[in-house]
Amino acid sequence: MKQSELFTKTLREAPKDERSISVQLLIRAGFVDKLAAGVYTFLPLGFRVLEKIQNIISQEIENIGGKRILMPVLVPKTNWQQTGRWKSFKELFKIKGKSDQEYGLGPTHEEVIAPLIQKYVSSYKDLPCYVYQIQTKFRDEIRVKSGILRTREFDMKDLYSFHRDENDLDRYYEKARKAYFNIFKRMGLKNKTYLTLASGGSFSKFSHEFQTITLAGEDIIHICQNCGLAINQEIKKDYPECPECHKKGFKKEKAIEIGNIFKLKTKYTKPFDFEFIDKDGSKKLVIMGCYGIGLTRLMGTIAEVHNDKNGIIWPKKVAPFNTHLIQIGNNNKVKQQAEKLYKDLRKQEVEVLYDDREDKSPGEKFADADLIGIPIRIVISERTFKRDCVELKKRNEKKIKLVKIKYLSQFLSSELKTQNAKP
Repeated sequence: MKQSELFTKTLREAPKDERSISVQLLIRAGFVDKLAAGVYTFLPLGFRVLEKIQNIISQEIENIGGKRILMPVLVPKTNWQQTGRWKSFKELFKIKGKSDQEYGLGPTHEEVIAPLIQKYVSSYKDLPCYVYQIQTKFRDEIRVKSGILRTREFDMKDLYSFHRDENDLDRYYEKARKAYFNIFKRMGLKNKTYLTLASGGSFSKFSHEFQTITLAGEDIIHICQNCGLAINQEIKKDYPECPECHKKGFKKEKAIEIGNIFKLKTKYTKPFDFEFIDKDGSKKLVIMGCYGIGLTRLMGTIAEVHNDKNGIIWPKKVAPFNTHLIQIGNNNKVKQQAEKLYKDLRKQEVEVLYDDREDKSPGEKFADADLIGIPIRIVISERTFKRDCVELKKRNEKKIKLVKIKYLSQFLSSELKTQNAKP
């Protein structure tokens, strides 16, 4: 993509009404635009990041058997009444159509998925079953002061599993836990993300959150200094020692919840009389699990964790582009070489943002490159052109080096091979 063709512009100053570092940088760098409190447009660069996040999540969830579907946003009132959540779900957006039919805008989809899978499951032979979607959700949040970390409209991956018994649920639950850590590792968050015990309601002793340490966090977690398990502050008073290793040393941190997994058991199958015929001929309620990850929240968390005073530092696998090619000076030979290099990189399937703008100074181009945060910067100028070189700099390093143009492809191939390798 040529930067001159982007309709978006970078901003020098942070928006005064945004508190979190992540959304300040994302707005300044042209990744998102604020329409209203808790409602954002994802611009071309931001949409590319969301696609990268979505692809990673899909790969890992399909590796544990997830089959992707897309459920409706409009969920009839009757479904919500059947589970009792029409009145109890305080953040539910409710609308009424011209025929007076009432709907809830889906903040979560247990009321849709349980009766849906019920149509296809009648016997133990039909279980287990794993279904997920990636879809826009709506929640009438009261607190929307953290940019895209907490919004009224957001993208989420919700996975639902259906089982014959709790032992089978436990086995899949463990697979999902590992898949989540694979996802966060590929996004550069694993070293700061902790499995966290949280309230499980009346159906399980615990639920599990995945909390990422950052000063922008809305939660407080207590991390066991012996085994690394964390406990959400909401239940910490009940656990003076770690439930896992029974030690007492904890470290208190602020954190953002980027995912959660729940053992729902029969909470949403019972209201729909969702039963199956087991091997012995008896009827039993299907057991459920659910597993959520907020994509837009993940994007904000990555920007919150990976930045410096100059801008965002995108981890390689979620960056909008692999490389940022910058042309310095308006010498015709330099421009021709830059255009050739841009076309060659694209032929080699290297994702490249080409800063071909002629109305920007070198300083402005470098400042924008740091703000946008693409992993590898490639600069071609009169000085480098005379030496048949380009200037190469990684966004997360200070070192700058000259690389012969004939060796650039080899260098990038090595970098991108490391980038695309799965953990």
